[in-house]
Amino acid sequence: MKQSPHKYLKDGHIHTPYCPHGTDDSFEEYVQKAIQVGVDEISFTEHFPLPEGFEDPAPAKDSSIEADKMESYINDVKKIKEKYKDQIKINIGAEVDYIEGFEEEIKNNLNKYGEYLEDSILSVHMIKIEDKYYCMDFSCEEFEKIVNLLGSVESVYNLYYETLIKAINSDLGKYKPKRIGHLNLVRKYNKKFQYDYSNNKKLKELVKLISDRGYELDYNIAGLFKKDCGETYISGYLEELIKQYNIKLVLGSDSHSAKYIDKYEELNEHI
Repeated sequence: MKQSPHKYLKDGHIHTPYCPHGTDDSFEEYVQKAIQVGVDEISFTEHFPLPEGFEDPAPAKDSSIEADKMESYINDVKKIKEKYKDQIKINIGAEVDYIEGFEEEIKNNLNKYGEYLEDSILSVHMIKIEDKYYCMDFSCEEFEKIVNLLGSVESVYNLYYETLIKAINSDLGKYKPKRIGHLNLVRKYNKKFQYDYSNNKKLKELVKLISDRGYELDYNIAGLFKKDCGETYISGYLEELIKQYNIKLVLGSDSHSAKYIDKYEELNEHI
């Protein structure tokens, strides 16, 4: 392992060429970029297969890796992990979607692949409204559809936080991830759908629960590069809350392209 002259830097949220809505950048490109900018440890966290019987609500049907490609994905990360073991620590991981009502199916998937996963994330991208599911972060247009269905931007925030609370309380088995991804992903379109979420009671409840369970949080910087967001997914009032509860943060670039892996030393000061 190389000796780093700076504070130990981990990027705990990186996607791969297996991501249907990412780039074709190779594992090699991601790893070499990480080494180039001085990252000490990375976790490949490809979108975990959606549970059996669940239909992807994203208009492009591109939310996750297909189940029949998981073995190949794991093997590819094992190979790159071995190849660069003397230069950088590489973890095999996944970003697991919590989907309300499919807890048992998610647990079944985790039981199948969990023994190979070293560092994973539990995220909410999809919310349930009555008997239908909606992909909250697919596009501004889809988000507007959800706002119209629920009647207000505040209602969207509350349902998202409620779903995260259900995710944390859910029984997903022994391989359930203990780090929550992009906690404020609901703010991806905040410049167009403004809402002051300070003192939101659901958010307070959510952060307290995370603290009580001893979970980590993904300090996700991808929102900085989203034109309708312009902030990290932990910032402002949420960041103040997290500091109050002394919750551990793990930097995550959420890279879907190798070019987004960088030092972000100033952001690392928050970790």
